[in-house]
Amino acid sequence: MTATVASWTLGIFLGLMIFLFIFRIVLTWYPQVNLNRLPFNLVAWPTEPFLVPLRKIVPPIGGVDITPIIWVGIFSLLREILLGQQGLLGMIS
Repeated sequence: MTATVASWTLGIFLGLMIFLFIFRIVLTWYPQVNLNRLPFNLVAWPTEPFLVPLRKIVPPIGGVDITPIIWVGIFSLLREILLGQQGLLGMIS
């Protein structure tokens, strides 16, 4: 029961974060967008704490910020490892 609730909650969180980072990738195509105004700040506020430390490690490539792409990969990998068909939380329950 507890593993089911945890996997359901974690699945929603990871799915939402992947969606937000994909939307953030699309927003990088439009540099004139003000990320401090609605509705764009709804995407920027939850993703920025993840992007700031990674930007210190990974510089822009050709002027393009690739950190949202890296986070999509990280969250997708976590989702698969924890919740996939043979994921860790699936094995526990």
